[in-house]
Amino acid sequence: MKKIVLNLRLFWQGASLAYVALFHWLQPATYAASKIIMPLAQMFFFVYLGTFATGAGNASFYIIGNALQITAVSGIYGVTMSIGGERNAGTLAYLFGTPANRMVIFLGRAFMNILDGALGVVIAFIWGVILLGLDLSHTNLGGLALIILVTTISTCGLGLLMGSLSLVTVNVMFVNNFVYFLLLIFSGANVPLDQMPSWMRAISNILPLTHGIVAGRMLVGGSSLSSVAPLLWSELGIGIVYGLLGYLLFTLFEVEAKRRGTLETF
Repeated sequence: MKKIVLNLRLFWQGASLAYVALFHWLQPATYAASKIIMPLAQMFFFVYLGTFATGAGNASFYIIGNALQITAVSGIYGVTMSIGGERNAGTLAYLFGTPANRMVIFLGRAFMNILDGALGVVIAFIWGVILLGLDLSHTNLGGLALIILVTTISTCGLGLLMGSLSLVTVNVMFVNNFVYFLLLIFSGANVPLDQMPSWMRAISNILPLTHGIVAGRMLVGGSSLSSVAPLLWSELGIGIVYGLLGYLLFTLFEVEAKRRGTLETF
């Protein structure tokens, strides 16, 4: 029991302190602007571009897709920097030198970003309703909240993998930007999956966001939560696989870095 309590304490302290350290340079007003203005800017750009190209009747397609895609900001950038920042700050050696449970440390880096990412998606949906006319009158709001949570967890799973790669990569922001814009295209947020070539659909099906966005559109369109449950299980499973791959890479990197004495070497 004592070990469980210690691990829970380690998880919470690691989660909260890593998140505070990630954003310690931000003023509250700056952080608020990043959570409010950034989703609005992305929504406006892709919704108006998409409706100009395909017609105003397709607005909900782009609103829902981009609202859910907003979670990648925290899921990719936030989680990656929460892990990779340990190396930049020179604290990686101290982290690996502790006897703490590695899984607890690793997952703790994603926890606050899951909450932050879900908040960003909620704000984006609010903008969609208020400014862009998204109709949620036929939507199971509890089910939509579940979709937001599962999609955010899945995206953070990919972020954990990218975070582990950041420990052995010099220019991690280049990789992050590539993955973020890859998700913009391949997740179906702005390009219908049935209009993609078969090779693109194959990639889309193994990426986070894809199944969550489809589930979100179906639920907003009036479908029941049970009808989108298989999509949610697929989304969650994909996130777990990426997270486990990230943890495996994290542990392998620790062993190899200790063997070679290269914890602080890029």
